[in-house]
Amino acid sequence: MEEKEEVLLNSRQVAALLELSPDTVNELARKNVLPGVKRGRQWRFRQQDITLFKKQQQKQEAA
Repeated sequence: MEEKEEVLLNSRQVAALLELSPDTVNELARKNVLPGVKRGRQWRFRQQDITLFKKQQQKQEAA
């Protein structure tokens, strides 16, 4: 069985997906609101975590 490679996104890519600024994405990551890891000076985010985060945000907005 093949293992899927984790797709890592940078702050700009996440910002485009979530319709936020890259600075806001970095701030949410620093506050542990958005799941991410810091690699050197840059934040990296797993695509599946961002997809799940976006779905949760949409549910909260609908409620």
